[in-house]
Amino acid sequence: MSTPPTMKEAVKSSLLGSDEPVNLSASYRATFLSNAKKDENTGELVMGPEEFVDAIAPVNEDYTKIHRNQYGILFRVADRSGNGHITLGDWAAFLNLLNKSDAEYEIAFRLFDVDRTGAVKYEDFRKLYELNKGQGSIPFDWDCEWAKLYIGDKTKRHNLTYPEFSQMLRGLQGERIRQAFQRFDKNKDGYIEPEQFAKIIIETAKHKLSDHLLENLSTLCNISTSSKISYANVRAFQNMIKEMDLVELIIRKAISQSSDGKITRNEFLNEAAKITRFSLFTPMEADILFHFAGLNEPSGRLGLQDFAKVLDPQWVSRGVSEYSQRRAEALQRGQSASRSALMQVAESAYSFLLGSVAGAFGAFMVYPIDLVKTRMQNQRGADPGQRLYKNSIDCFRKVVANEGFRGLYSGVLPQLVGVAPEKAIKLTVNDIVRGVFTDKKSGHIELPYELLAGGTAGACQVVFTNPLEIVKIRLQVQGEMVKATEGAQKRSAMWIVKNLGLKGLYKGASACLLRDVPFSAIYFPTYSHLKKDLFGESPNKKLGIVQLLTAGAIADTSTSRSA
Repeated sequence: MSTPPTMKEAVKSSLLGSDEPVNLSASYRATFLSNAKKDENTGELVMGPEEFVDAIAPVNEDYTKIHRNQYGILFRVADRSGNGHITLGDWAAFLNLLNKSDAEYEIAFRLFDVDRTGAVKYEDFRKLYELNKGQGSIPFDWDCEWAKLYIGDKTKRHNLTYPEFSQMLRGLQGERIRQAFQRFDKNKDGYIEPEQFAKIIIETAKHKLSDHLLENLSTLCNISTSSKISYANVRAFQNMIKEMDLVELIIRKAISQSSDGKITRNEFLNEAAKITRFSLFTPMEADILFHFAGLNEPSGRLGLQDFAKVLDPQWVSRGVSEYSQRRAEALQRGQSASRSALMQVAESAYSFLLGSVAGAFGAFMVYPIDLVKTRMQNQRGADPGQRLYKNSIDCFRKVVANEGFRGLYSGVLPQLVGVAPEKAIKLTVNDIVRGVFTDKKSGHIELPYELLAGGTAGACQVVFTNPLEIVKIRLQVQGEMVKATEGAQKRSAMWIVKNLGLKGLYKGASACLLRDVPFSAIYFPTYSHLKKDLFGESPNKKLGIVQLLTAGAIADTSTSRSA
């Protein structure tokens, strides 16, 4: 009997990794179950259009930019089979789609791909566009030269693939703005009224703008001597809001270098020139940004709070006093810090537990090999005729014959006890040092600092590894000593610790440092770069077991050491 396809996909994703999350979280599953109803024919839990809207747009939330019922248009995207209902599998696939980097384009493509053929027809695209635009919307000419470049003219229409469709969609807003400007420019002098500009922007980009911007759109004419708005003003405004994420990055970078936490227009442009390869923002675009951010601050030197009115589409003026606003912000930061601290503690405990179990399991599985290695190393100084073992296989056989199978695990208990603190110290120190030298914005760390982090971790772990190595080796070799010496007794780990004392437990620590520091300094950066550079690990790509094992094996091989 063959394995079901879903099981094959799950196994493949687990072993080889996946670009998409495959597991439905408990909260998302609970959302489905709380809104789903039992299908009368099949008995399966499903969601119809109304239940779907309730799930993705709960009734008790605030929808200031988009009406709640407009979310219903996404139902067709989620309904993969076209049966008029959504199963738990459909729900999981829809949530995975939302997590994709190109989710905005792919959702639109699936929506306009009416026949689910993997291509969008011109007729479907135009029909759905016209059906979903609001009443009184500015008309759009589908026979314009811009549209013909993508879909051909009336006699030679062609379907759009996903890459072609997404590229057309990217430029559609700009063409809508151009056509709207031409429609309002009755005098053909390149100017429109501020109210007409506001109508264009509200129709094409309302959901992306803050209330502060929407309320003050008509003031754009104040940046020039004219009482009207030119086409250059309109395009500059569009470019600014289209690159809003980059604008915020530049502002934060510039403000972090400012002594008073404020910047001017020229400082913004200077920082933009450093961050971007080309001069991405024009003087007019900077003027527009500072105009809207500085409506209440005429000095021209603005802080992050001023820019937040422009950058954050969720920013809404509540009419509260500045003191109350500061208290609310301080409280929110405190709560976020508390949640963050608790989350870090939980994640650290979880990582510690996983590392301890994994380390103990690995140490137990390879311990017989380690014992054979130690016995072989212990007889190197003996004359050939006096050596107990000819080779590793002979050593393995004689240990089993003379001491039994349990003899292969002599001294394993100290090894297992010490694995948890050893791994915890090594991983924690490496993470702490890497965190200190990692650039907080880009997440990049220079190679010398990676080596320093690994080396420091290796040095710190010697605190635990040296005593464990001493006790372990004594226990490993005492089996052959008992056989060779009449009347000799096997000693416990506690007896060895008491007999050696603290000073004796740290004999050979310098040799341990010479081994562990270079090993960790090479291992950690190698493992990290293999995952990132060879297998492409990223926040959007989870590596599978095979990839992680391969990266670990290669890193360990490159830093092969002898105990």
